[in-house]
Amino acid sequence: MLAWRNVVVRYPGFELALDLEVARGETLALLGPSGSGKSSALRVAAGLERPSAGRVFLGGRDVTDLPPERRGVGFVFQDYALFPHLTVEKNVAFGLEERGWERARIRRRVGDLLEQMGLVAHAHKKPEQLSGGERQRVALARALAPEPGVLLLDEPLGALDLRLRERLLLELRRVLAGEEVTAVFVTHDQTEAFVTAERVAIVKNGRLVQQGAPAEVFERPADAWTARFLGHKNVLAPEEAAALGLAGGPRVLLPGALRLGAGPLEGRAVERLFYGPRVGLWLEARGVRLYWEGPAAEAPAEGTTLRLAIDPQQAVEVAR
Repeated sequence: MLAWRNVVVRYPGFELALDLEVARGETLALLGPSGSGKSSALRVAAGLERPSAGRVFLGGRDVTDLPPERRGVGFVFQDYALFPHLTVEKNVAFGLEERGWERARIRRRVGDLLEQMGLVAHAHKKPEQLSGGERQRVALARALAPEPGVLLLDEPLGALDLRLRERLLLELRRVLAGEEVTAVFVTHDQTEAFVTAERVAIVKNGRLVQQGAPAEVFERPADAWTARFLGHKNVLAPEEAAALGLAGGPRVLLPGALRLGAGPLEGRAVERLFYGPRVGLWLEARGVRLYWEGPAAEAPAEGTTLRLAIDPQQAVEVAR
């Protein structure tokens, strides 16, 4: 278990205030835009930074005054921070040697991790001989090697290209589940958060704005800002919702809320975006701009006039 209890971290012009707990064995994604305080939360948990107020607990123990090496925390940095003069094998073994593990135990643990990460063939290479994805695996193996109580990951996939990031994201999810480690995964990418974590905590300007299971957070965003940040394109102001026949305050149209081909609304296809197997379509109806996405065969050409319907059950009211 990891807990930030009324933690405050102050910088010139910015303040992070966090009260949050991660259950034992849980993977939590700390999600938010750049500059929202996510990395500061990790650094405080790791002991790399001291809070201005509040306490940090690991496994029910107050570790606020303990140095990093006495906290039992593993840390994976965005730039990997591998030792360039050591081989892959030696990088993974480093923390175990520092802790005085027996040689036979070190060999077993390092061998298991190299096998698990697909790094056996690279065991005697230096970091400079590895690809970005391979370095990321080494960094993860090194952080997991001492069997930490908590694993902290600060944008671990941020330096990778899209295709590699998608593949390693699934590997990371598998590894975290297999190791049964308590983990906090910092990211600004909602897809990474949803795929990896059992629970998502969204941070904005140093404040926690919403937390919950990925599906719960996505389908019931706390407010209009959160909805847009999570990737919702149909976030309607009260007057826009009213124009479309939806009562109440601001509304978010969930995927599937907008139906083409029949309904009380008349719209026009303004812009058609080709994504391969799917098409994105920007529409205009009663002066409101709407977005639909679906199979290419169902998307009309630009300039087409068509009928639209909105399922009110999928038009979620949110705070301003």
